Amino acid sequence: MSKCEQCIVRQFSSIKALTKDELIKVANCKTAYTIKKGQSLFEEGENLNGIYCIKDGVCKLSKLSSNGKDQIIKLVKPGELLGQRSMISEESANLSAVALEDMEVCFVPKAEILQFFTQNNDFSMDVMRTICGDLKEADDHMVNMAQKTVKQRLAETLLYLEDTFGSNEDGTIRLLLSREELAGMIGTATESCIRLLSEFNKKGYIDIVGKKILLKDKTTLKKIT
Repeated sequence: MSKCEQCIVRQFSSIKALTKDELIKVANCKTAYTIKKGQSLFEEGENLNGIYCIKDGVCKLSKLSSNGKDQIIKLVKPGELLGQRSMISEESANLSAVALEDMEVCFVPKAEILQFFTQNNDFSMDVMRTICGDLKEADDHMVNMAQKTVKQRLAETLLYLEDTFGSNEDGTIRLLLSREELAGMIGTATESCIRLLSEFNKKGYIDIVGKKILLKDKTTLKKIT
C-alpha cells in the first residue's frame, strides 16, 4: 500500500490529478489502516486533520437524527475521498463514517493536501467538482425523501445497490446491509422496511435468501421508482 502512483483506485478520485512527485510525497507521509466491519473512521463532530482515501471496502456516511435514528446519507466505495469538505471549510465532521465491511484506507495529513491545493490547480478543481457533485446528490436525496413514497425509495435503493456494488455468484446483492441499515438509507422505521421487503418477496419482485436479497423482477422495480 506504500506506492500511491501504482495504486489502482487513485484513478477514481481527485488523487489522479497529482503529479508523480506529489504522489511520492503522499506515499511518504500517509498512514495506512485496516478498518474492521462496524468500526468508525471518524464520528460526527470530530475534527479531521486530513483526508481518507478508500482503497478497499465500503463505508456508510450517516447522521444521527434528533429521535436517535441513524440516517444514511451516502455509501462510499473504493477510490473515493473522505474529509475534504471539513478540511476546506475548517469545520468539524458533519457526518459519521462507519465500515460496512472490512476496509483498507489511507490517511493523508491536512498540511500536505493543502500544499497541493496551492500548487496544483487540476487537483484543487477536481476536489471542488467532487464536493459540488456531493451537494447535487444531497439535493436529489432531499427531493426523493420529500416526494417519493417509502415503497418507491426502497425499490430505487435495491436497484442502486446492485448496480453500484454488483452481485454474488448466487445473484444476491453483494453488499450486505442489515435491515436497520437499509431502513436508514430509505428514511423509514426498520419495521416498515421489513414489511415492504416481505411484500416485495410475496409479489415476486425479490427473493430473500437469509439476510441477502436477490432482485428477481427488475422491470417492475424500475416501474415502481
